[in-house]
Amino acid sequence: MRRKVKSLSCNCIALVAWCIVVLATPTFSSALNLDKVKVDFLNGDYKAAIFEGERILANSRHSSDLDELYYLLGLSYTREGNYLRASDIFEIILREFKASKFKDEAKLGLGDSYLLRGELDKAAGVYEELISDNPGTKLRPQVYYRLSQIAFKKDDAQKAKVYLDKLKQEYPQNIESRLNKDLCSLADYHSGLYYTVQVGSFSKSLNAQNLTQKLTRSGYPAYIEEISDSGTDKMYRVKVGKLKSRHEAAALEDKLSQEGYPTKICP
Repeated sequence: MRRKVKSLSCNCIALVAWCIVVLATPTFSSALNLDKVKVDFLNGDYKAAIFEGERILANSRHSSDLDELYYLLGLSYTREGNYLRASDIFEIILREFKASKFKDEAKLGLGDSYLLRGELDKAAGVYEELISDNPGTKLRPQVYYRLSQIAFKKDDAQKAKVYLDKLKQEYPQNIESRLNKDLCSLADYHSGLYYTVQVGSFSKSLNAQNLTQKLTRSGYPAYIEEISDSGTDKMYRVKVGKLKSRHEAAALEDKLSQEGYPTKICP
């Protein structure tokens, strides 16, 4: 279960990091030739990006755009799973390049390095500091998304819902909003939120009905949630249970997973 959450977090962070590199750094300055580092990173060859980046760094201590190189290295080390080295690099940007155009991205990366190490409170502190220091930051939706995930991990569904509502209301077309829809939609259950286990998602209602009937025959309280976003086809998600705590949902997920079902806890 923990491995699944960690993998999910890594995948989401990788996707956002890719967008940051592409959108925030369309070209590199002439002081350093970082083209190969960028190509290696975007191709997913993070070891090669690190090797080339460290080689350039060793011979370019006084170049004007070192912060750009450090930023790419920080992202590459994050993807390689070396979170300690990544946090060191992001801290260098924040400490030594105070006017860097990558300042916000470095702070986000630092928070991510804490998040991926399981240091939730430290990560939350960095994310909150980012939007506090720069309320107009373009990274606010990414921060909302991460703070919602931290709240979920701490079993604080109500706080998570606050951040997800902000994300949905303020940035309805942002990638984090779309990621959230894919992860599972939040719903109300009596006076508050509930947890459920998703075991399938189908474009055809008949497939969802067949799976629901199979689960019901096995004694599971299964149901179908119909999702329809503007401009897209309907999706039919098969879910089991409406539970008050994530602990109960985790136990149900383990049982269903042992029976061969692909599972994930919602929200």
